Amino acid sequence: MEFKNLSLKEIIAKIKSGETTQKTVYDYFLNRIETINPQIDSFNLINKNYIEQDNNSILAWIPIWVKDVFCEKWITTTASSKMLISFVPPYDATVISNLKKAWFNSIGKLNLDEFAMWWSWENSSLRISKNPWDTTRIPGWSSSGSASAVASGMVPAALGTDTGWSIRQPASMCGIVWFKPTYGRNSRWWIMAMASSLDTPWTFTKTVEDAGLLYEIMSWYDPLDSTSINTPSKINPEIWSKTDLKWVKIWVPKEYFIDWIEKWVRREIDNSIAKLNELWAEIVEVSLPNTEYWLAVYYIVMPAEVSTNLSRYDWIRYGHANDEWLSINELLKKNRWEWFGKEAQRRIMLGSFVLSSWFYDAYYKKASLVRELIKKDFDNAFKQVDVIVVPTAPTVAWKIWEKVDDPLKMYLSDIFTVNWSLAQLPWLTLPVGYAKPEDWEDIELPVGLQILWPKMWEEKIFEVANVLEKSIKSYIDSKKPIVF
Repeated sequence: MEFKNLSLKEIIAKIKSGETTQKTVYDYFLNRIETINPQIDSFNLINKNYIEQDNNSILAWIPIWVKDVFCEKWITTTASSKMLISFVPPYDATVISNLKKAWFNSIGKLNLDEFAMWWSWENSSLRISKNPWDTTRIPGWSSSGSASAVASGMVPAALGTDTGWSIRQPASMCGIVWFKPTYGRNSRWWIMAMASSLDTPWTFTKTVEDAGLLYEIMSWYDPLDSTSINTPSKINPEIWSKTDLKWVKIWVPKEYFIDWIEKWVRREIDNSIAKLNELWAEIVEVSLPNTEYWLAVYYIVMPAEVSTNLSRYDWIRYGHANDEWLSINELLKKNRWEWFGKEAQRRIMLGSFVLSSWFYDAYYKKASLVRELIKKDFDNAFKQVDVIVVPTAPTVAWKIWEKVDDPLKMYLSDIFTVNWSLAQLPWLTLPVGYAKPEDWEDIELPVGLQILWPKMWEEKIFEVANVLEKSIKSYIDSKKPIVF
């Protein structure tokens, strides 16, 4: 049986019905990893220890991959950094504990950019992951290992974190579903932090329904996380049977349809919006006055929080310890210089600068005030519409190393994603089509659409995305990655 073609829920149903067994499923995906991973290089660690568990549990011991920033008890967790190459946590992250209660099987750790920072996985200290649609191209941003593993059929689902773009870009470039709930829905406890007010645990899946299943398992109040939200997260199962979007007002913000979106990407996004209209959704235009400030605010707030969070890696509490006999200041400097990557060092310096007493008011304080204006923009917009749809990225996946020497061009690729993180909104990325790359190579690569809703309304995102997904399923399923 080819489990790579089945969704998470379909595999679970076959295990519970007795049509297959947990061991058969586990061995199937382990064999695929051994065959395919040398071409994709998604994994930092593979767990080959199998233990039979209860078939009647929610997840039936199905293998799910974990981004290498989630602490798992007695399993090496590195954040793809040399600084933590031998770190073995004595505890589980809260979301891992929630998944264990539903009997999920953590089969390995997935590659990422160091501490989830950078744009195209090229900053991982351990290995370079590749896009299964074309192994000469990037699989996306920092959660690239998770996305390429799901897209290539090595795993039915994967966990990750998102700060500004980490999973939306990989989901779009690898042609899979990505979902992020309202900030605070999923606990951040014992997940290695990059930027605390932006980081949110999330999932990569093959279908919208699979994302809904994992959301209900993961989203529980956690008293150990001061930002955790204590509200119900149960989804009404009736939404999965809906076939139209009557009475739904969808906003297409004009600020996002800019000239430098690739024309083939723009064509697919326009087609998906037209499909939403065919499904009886009302399409309206609303403006966001503070759009021009989003990137500037993000690239002040994010490095400021990065510099604070990475300060704990001082070799005393965590991290590598140099063997040379040096003074404390020299030792700290040497360790952080040798064992942090260049991007981590760059963000530490930038964050320390904007938080310094000389520039705090001019940069960080002002950015924090503008961030509140951005939140108000969305509050006002959601008084007029129900849901927002925008492109996930202005381009499809580009060639490996093509843009690594141009950080500014990389930053601009985040223009469609960082704003939602600043506003702490829930959203979902759905594959909606295929487009040619800007280098005009004769290949078609996935294009993703973002769907957003007001805070705490995750159920409505699933409803809209599921209806759209079903309506374009035959088109999306008509193409498969080269490595599949």
